[in-house]
Amino acid sequence: MSAYDRLYVAYLYYFNVARDYFECHEVMEELWLEEGRSPLYQGLLQVAVGLYHHANGNVSGSIKLFSAGLDKLERYPDEVLGIDLGKLRLDSRNYLGKLILIEDEPFDPYDLNIVLLDELLAEKLEEVKRNPPVLDEEETEA
Repeated sequence: MSAYDRLYVAYLYYFNVARDYFECHEVMEELWLEEGRSPLYQGLLQVAVGLYHHANGNVSGSIKLFSAGLDKLERYPDEVLGIDLGKLRLDSRNYLGKLILIEDEPFDPYDLNIVLLDELLAEKLEEVKRNPPVLDEEETEA
């Protein structure tokens, strides 16, 4: 892919760098709506929201979102949109498996990483890291 939408790059920034899964949801939802409600974008969004829910103590919501996200992501190749989707699916399945057993084997929330495969995408993400998005005042007060 030769060009990446700024919202997609922002999603990767919030996911891999800022670890702000709420903002992942915000930017990916906007892209998802703009791009005709792609199941791929929705699946990526749902994985981020799954992490957000677990970090906020909502285990059942996290299980629901990880499950829905994985259902959507399963139909795509391992390498898509410049990322290693296969690894993200594997990591998400492992996280979901732990969530299902959390009553017997508690664990603290932890971050997942989306591995970038495309050098252009990595460069775009580096640009965003040098000039991070500024949240609107309304968003930071919410």
